[in-house]
Amino acid sequence: MLSVTAAQLDAWLAALMFPLGRLLGLFASAPVFSNRGVSVRIRLAIGLGVAMAVLPVLPPMPQVPPGGGLGLAIFAQQILIGIAIGFVMRIVFAAVDMAGALIGMQMGLSFAVFFDPDAGGQTAVLSDFLNLLATLIFLAIDGHLLMIDLLVRSFEWLPVATDAVDAGGWAFLARSGITVFSAGLLLSLPVIAVLLVANIALGVLTRAAPQLNLFAVGFPITLTAGFIGVLLIMSNFAPVLQSLFERSYDTIGLLLDALAPRPTP
Repeated sequence: MLSVTAAQLDAWLAALMFPLGRLLGLFASAPVFSNRGVSVRIRLAIGLGVAMAVLPVLPPMPQVPPGGGLGLAIFAQQILIGIAIGFVMRIVFAAVDMAGALIGMQMGLSFAVFFDPDAGGQTAVLSDFLNLLATLIFLAIDGHLLMIDLLVRSFEWLPVATDAVDAGGWAFLARSGITVFSAGLLLSLPVIAVLLVANIALGVLTRAAPQLNLFAVGFPITLTAGFIGVLLIMSNFAPVLQSLFERSYDTIGLLLDALAPRPTP
């Protein structure tokens, strides 16, 4: 007769529960996985399936009862680690949103907004367009599969342990947020330069012909120049985004190294 002891049951639950916490944290924050069009049940089922699939290749988990206070603390810590990994990749999409908002504001399309259920609020139309392109590029380079592969490797770089992660890792994650502003500005800079030239030309034209109605002429010219600028950056949009995605993967490795517990002196 098959008999299972309480220690064996705790070990089996811990082996599934701790990796599942990191996976669910990733699915809650990473792009594509956290899309609100996918129900929570489906995301939970996918997370459980991926956890079962990668379970044989994971390092051994700590022998801690998952139902105890320490076990729940480790589970919560793994969720936070998964959220941090997904947040690093989410920064790239936030930079794309910011680039679209800057371009739309300079073009005069800041009023063209609608409710985005994924963002949970009103976003600029141009931001949604660029974000959709970024999502397609992310899927085209198998970014979602690379995220899962990176998460599996994270158990080797940052194993599940009873020690608390280093607080410097969260500071490193906060500093990574500057990518939103730097990358967003760099992505929008070519179109902003085109619009700057168009606005200077309109200013000279208005100075030369004061009777010209600037509002009647300037708005169509600014829109046309903005759309031409967006069309011109499309040829280089995919390589730049791929470079940002690759940099984010490197940043995730640095984040895991920063989160690793430091030995006490």
